[in-house]
Amino acid sequence: MPSLNDLFAQLRVATIPAEVEALQHAIWQHWLETGDAALDKQLETGMRTLAAGDYTHAIHEFTQLIRARPDFAEGWNKRATAHYLRGEYRASLLDIAETLRREPRHFGALAGWATILQMLGDERRALRVLQRLARLCPHLPGLQTQLRDLNDRLDDLGL
Repeated sequence: MPSLNDLFAQLRVATIPAEVEALQHAIWQHWLETGDAALDKQLETGMRTLAAGDYTHAIHEFTQLIRARPDFAEGWNKRATAHYLRGEYRASLLDIAETLRREPRHFGALAGWATILQMLGDERRALRVLQRLARLCPHLPGLQTQLRDLNDRLDDLGL
């Protein structure tokens, strides 16, 4: 399997949507590996409970994972997602910051951050986050349209 650095280098130049998707999938495979069977099982349990809509249990599982492996970015990202789905945007933003501290290229965390900022009405900051995302993956399907629309809205508001 190629290294994360190699995958991100390929992602920056990939233009075909299927290729972008395949590269993102390969990156997620790296991010979802803790290197510890027990922690992998805990991550899987948390992801299953998250998918089932049991956000409280998912947050508990991801919190335990974070305590055991605080340097594991995906634990923070998954807990951010659970907080977001519970409507706890401040907690989600705090976990997104921790995710990005550990993996600044985390496109999932960046996309989530931009979404929350837009929901909170902070479109100028959302645009900066999306521009950061575009430096990682300029051909992410829909991203250029999203950037253009947000730029247009800000221009219309005179911001």
